[in-house]
Amino acid sequence: MAEFELTVKRVEQGLSPDIDAEFARAFGIASGSVDELRAEIESNLRLELKRKVEAKVKEQVFAALRQKALFVVPKSLVEGEMQNMVQRMGAEMREQGMRPEDVNLNPETLRSGAESRVALGLILAEIVRTEGLGAKPEQVKALVQEAAQTYEQPEAVVRWHYERPERLGDFEALAVEHNVVDWVLGRAKVAERPTAFTEVMGTRA
Repeated sequence: MAEFELTVKRVEQGLSPDIDAEFARAFGIASGSVDELRAEIESNLRLELKRKVEAKVKEQVFAALRQKALFVVPKSLVEGEMQNMVQRMGAEMREQGMRPEDVNLNPETLRSGAESRVALGLILAEIVRTEGLGAKPEQVKALVQEAAQTYEQPEAVVRWHYERPERLGDFEALAVEHNVVDWVLGRAKVAERPTAFTEVMGTRA
């Protein structure tokens, strides 16, 4: 049995800060209003909850579409997607300070995921084409404005995105996905399930 002798240099205790004007200013509320801080936190939580719910519903809808549509996915598209996935993974590794060459990125291990991605892409493209579910300018603008609300100067963020059309690409894709989800939900049998906030957000109470 090993024995250790320890010398305690300092004992600290975590304390909750006072929720006052100084605390509010530390979080960017220039007026120091605690009520304004609470309102901002509530607004941000509502927005994050909305995004989480939408992401979960989209995941379920896309999974259902993939299961219902059975067809042979073109091999060339799958292999192309496999290479794209390897490149994306390599880029992510470099951003994290890793060297892709030190990891065996075998495209074959990604074949199943690539097949699903390609198949879903073809399904969505056909639904968008046949049902006219392309992104509308007002939808894109609403999504940009919603995303901008999390910044200190929302108007400046919106202007920045509209300075170059290519900056709207992600929002246009998101608008299309929303249209497809709404189209599917309008024709599907939907069962709602009450869910706790912490479960949706992936946090503990």
